[in-house]
Amino acid sequence: MLGRVKTQSIVLALTGAIPALVAMWIIDRLDAKRPEPMSTRWLISLAGMLSVIPAIFLELGLTRTIGETVPPLGTYQGASFHAFVIAAAVEEACKIAVVYWVVWWRPEFDERMDGIVYASRAGLGFALVENVMYLLNEAPLRDQLILWVERALLAVPGHAMWTGMIGGMAARRRFDGKGLGLIGGYLLAVAFHGAYDCSVFVQAPLTIEGHAGIAGVLKFAPMALTVLAFFVLRGMARTALRLDDADAARAAVASVLARPA
Repeated sequence: MLGRVKTQSIVLALTGAIPALVAMWIIDRLDAKRPEPMSTRWLISLAGMLSVIPAIFLELGLTRTIGETVPPLGTYQGASFHAFVIAAAVEEACKIAVVYWVVWWRPEFDERMDGIVYASRAGLGFALVENVMYLLNEAPLRDQLILWVERALLAVPGHAMWTGMIGGMAARRRFDGKGLGLIGGYLLAVAFHGAYDCSVFVQAPLTIEGHAGIAGVLKFAPMALTVLAFFVLRGMARTALRLDDADAARAAVASVLARPA
């Protein structure tokens, strides 16, 4: 009986890959007019999955060095440090680094929307591995199911949208010389990601100090931040598609005019 329950938990944890795969399909549909090569899309997804490795080492290194001078996670300072530095700053840097390394200079990266597609896929590759790891560490099957749903609706799309913001801003600066650019997009993603994690981590010290009401309200913060991130990224995607469509139309007209009479 115990062995069967353990097997069910492992199988359920492995199904944690499904939300990321579904989200990848949705991202691809946004770029259906001029889709990126399938091989390149899966290459950046794999790179995003592998980016979990340097993220783990960097997070452990920071925790054992700078983290030793910071109060523990169960304090406000510790919650903020782990949310914005250990998690958000490190993970967003690792995810966007593989985008820059793997696809930024490829000829396929020729539109603004490509920045959002590739960066979101890198984020989802990271989220896929992280999701399975979290689920494997959750022992009771009931808690595992609850975590599966919560992460499928919030954390997994969050990783796609946070990194997608960086890719969108970097691509806008690359093709138009406008927008926040790579650094600005990175800071925006860290702000969203850090605020999301902080709203979860800070609930412990709030409850300990008798502020259970505030902690209860903050339980809705991840949902609100995810919805806000959706609207931000959707605005970026609509702008990118509009400008890319205009460029494609101009290129088509120029191609017709260039043909010999």
